[in-house]
Amino acid sequence: MSSAPVSTTCAYCGVGCGVRMQSLQGGFTACGDDSHPANIGRLCVKGSALGETLDLAGRLLHPEIDRQPVSWPQALDAVAQGLQNIIHEYGPQAVAFYGSGQLLTEDYYVANKLMKGFIGAGNMDTNSRLCMASAVVGYKRAFGADAVPCSYRDLELADCVILTGSNTAWAHPVVYQRLAQAKKTRPEMRIIVIDPRQTATCDIADLHLQLRPGSDAALFCGALNAMAERGKLDSHFLEHHTQGVEKTLAAAGDWTEAKTAEFCGLPLAQLRAFYQTVADSDRLVTLYSMGINQSSSGVDKCNAIINLHLATGKIGREGCGPFSITGQPNAMGGREVGGLANQLASHMGFTCEEIDRVGRFWKSDNVTKNAGLNAVELFHAIEQGQIKAVWIMGTNPLVSLPDADRVRAGLARCPLIIVSDVMRDTDTTRMAHICLPALAWGEKNGTVTNSERCISRQRAFLPAPGEAKPDWWILSQVAQRLGFGEAFAYQHPAEIFREHAALSGFENDGTRAFDISGLAQISDRQWDELCPVQWPVNAANPQGRERLFTDGRFFHADGKARLIAITPRLPLNQPTDVYPLVMNTGRIRDQWHTMTRTGKSARLMQHISEPYCQFHPDDAPHIRVGDLVRVSSSHGWLLLRAQPDSLQPRGNVFVPMHWNSQFSQQARVDALVEAHTDPLSGQPESKHMPVSLRRWQAAWQGELFIRGSHLVPPATAYWSRIAQTNITHYVLADSSVPEEWLTWLNEYIKTEQWVCQSARLGEGGFNLLAWRDGELQLAFYVHRERPELERQAIVAAFSQPPQTAQQRLALLAGRAENGKTPAGATICSCFGVGELTIADAVRQGCSSVQQLGAKLKCGTNCGSCIPELKTIIDEQISLNSGMS
Repeated sequence: MSSAPVSTTCAYCGVGCGVRMQSLQGGFTACGDDSHPANIGRLCVKGSALGETLDLAGRLLHPEIDRQPVSWPQALDAVAQGLQNIIHEYGPQAVAFYGSGQLLTEDYYVANKLMKGFIGAGNMDTNSRLCMASAVVGYKRAFGADAVPCSYRDLELADCVILTGSNTAWAHPVVYQRLAQAKKTRPEMRIIVIDPRQTATCDIADLHLQLRPGSDAALFCGALNAMAERGKLDSHFLEHHTQGVEKTLAAAGDWTEAKTAEFCGLPLAQLRAFYQTVADSDRLVTLYSMGINQSSSGVDKCNAIINLHLATGKIGREGCGPFSITGQPNAMGGREVGGLANQLASHMGFTCEEIDRVGRFWKSDNVTKNAGLNAVELFHAIEQGQIKAVWIMGTNPLVSLPDADRVRAGLARCPLIIVSDVMRDTDTTRMAHICLPALAWGEKNGTVTNSERCISRQRAFLPAPGEAKPDWWILSQVAQRLGFGEAFAYQHPAEIFREHAALSGFENDGTRAFDISGLAQISDRQWDELCPVQWPVNAANPQGRERLFTDGRFFHADGKARLIAITPRLPLNQPTDVYPLVMNTGRIRDQWHTMTRTGKSARLMQHISEPYCQFHPDDAPHIRVGDLVRVSSSHGWLLLRAQPDSLQPRGNVFVPMHWNSQFSQQARVDALVEAHTDPLSGQPESKHMPVSLRRWQAAWQGELFIRGSHLVPPATAYWSRIAQTNITHYVLADSSVPEEWLTWLNEYIKTEQWVCQSARLGEGGFNLLAWRDGELQLAFYVHRERPELERQAIVAAFSQPPQTAQQRLALLAGRAENGKTPAGATICSCFGVGELTIADAVRQGCSSVQQLGAKLKCGTNCGSCIPELKTIIDEQISLNSGMS
């Protein structure tokens, strides 16, 4: 039995893909919505696996105070009374909210209204501060408004696309696939990747600039100077539509080709090729993301990019523009409602006129007069005792904020911590005094806005589990208890959306970029059926607008854009003798943020299953692939799997951001990162932390598979949990060997009810299988070095027990039965195709991605694995030619 599919919006990155969720055999499958303009039917592997993350395991389903369940009235009363007591004793500035790009726009709106409009403090900030705050300030400085001028279609129409600070192939896969398809259709299109690392995104690049980390602003200042020298500036556009030209060009004039090449660490010939490509391109899009924004000079980097587009007139036209792509599904929606501490609401700020306008609209005389504390400042204020109560909504700052251990220590001293979340056990909920169960994706009803300003509906297709409630409802109930009932009497999220839309057009008259007043009168049914639309949506743009600034008019008072003179500078933290390498953090292909959702999917854990660090082999020649390595900074240390790679630049270490304390013992990367922030945006530097590497000597390494749900991790120095269906799977290591493995296992699992089959191997190796009623209950493999196991065969044995003695012996050895070819490490997560299977197909004659797809299906769904497929093809062909 199946019901009609529900059209909704993906829960992950800022691409904002449309998804159709179809119920099937008691579960749900996800497919791309071919009517949605963001993805036109495409989905990445994370989106395709959304149906695998909907179970209720680990969910927070009831309100709790001090980890004990209570009723909703008790919890809400406790929140309101706690906030009221602190406000009465210390004033409203002692209270803070910390939100998330996972919130829906309606949730965000109510939170911002309550804090800034009625409590009367500006301390409402969001984890979006960590990903796109610099882009916001860059746009506002240049255009007079936080307004992304482009659309995804511009990427397909450009003559040249520059990808900078973005491993688009892994972080925004659907945008990457649209770009790859456009290049296939129009081979003359040029694609330039600017990144210190050689990533999967480089697969479609005509030119890869492997610049010195942090030198991006200098590169774009040099590009501006090069365009001036080549006569490629748009003098008419500059004269009639901009200000600040002379100072900006004078500052850029210092960046000659020779100086820029030296500063950026680039070959002069390569730099000139870059400049010439830009000069030859009539239509240019620069797509930039975290590698630009997450910097102590991120705003200047953004404005250096925007300067190039303004000066050459490559903005407001098809295939043109500076395009910041966000990291979260509703980072843009949060910007719209004032989720950032330096915004009020509807892209308004804190001028007297704007404060008065918002106050009159909200009918409140208590609107905050000043901006609040941004994320890093906010948690420092908690540490220092200035903020006595914090309400954290839908985010995990003890994993995602820089200097995360200091954040933990600060929260430990906070008198009142309220957390609204979907998961009961996170690093942050463990610190909470009051936990409130929120609805998760699939249960929520509201809107989100993606990176191209497209507002989409997120529709519920699952019932609310337990006592979980919408965030807007929770906030409204607390607001009513605080005495603000009339302003927060919402009964439906469509009411909140209409109010938000009305505020955007209130006394606007075209003076503010964000305006969706054309949606302020829609009915509940029209809101429920709302089709994706790009703002502004108003009387002048009833159908929305794909592209901004087509008339050359901007949102500064005089209608002109501003070029900003930039003085490039390197990051504050530079390597030392003690910490000689630079650590860069970022995403991997199949995981999302702190893994509370994607970590549930066994499929998404197969491509990269453990936290790791990637570095050039010459930087640590004594460390081999698969070793455990200790990565240390002045703030802490991590224990990770080593992945030396000659494609990684010398002097640099890459560490993924995803692993938290529920998935690994010591892999919270932001515990190493110092909280240096951009002085204009408050966004922290997450791409440039000096570290050292040291091989960690393990006495043993092993893997443990146990039937059943998640158990408490073993007390070993290293562990990492890998999601498997109906199985708990740990990778383990320690610096000392127990005297007796059976005693150690029995102490851990607390049972002796099983029939055991074991084998002792040389040099302390020990394998064990445990059975009950013919079913496998436990499999344990430990060796002096990391054991080489066929995990798929072991996992399969829990559902299909081996029948013969020979099959059991193969399983005891960690192997598939004789005659079965191991698949190897998963490359294509969509169809579970392993590296050895792919290599074997290449040896049998598959010499292209298309042939592999026809034979194995790999690369035929989301396409994220295509760069790796090409690498395997090249390696096998090279190996075969060397042998012939």
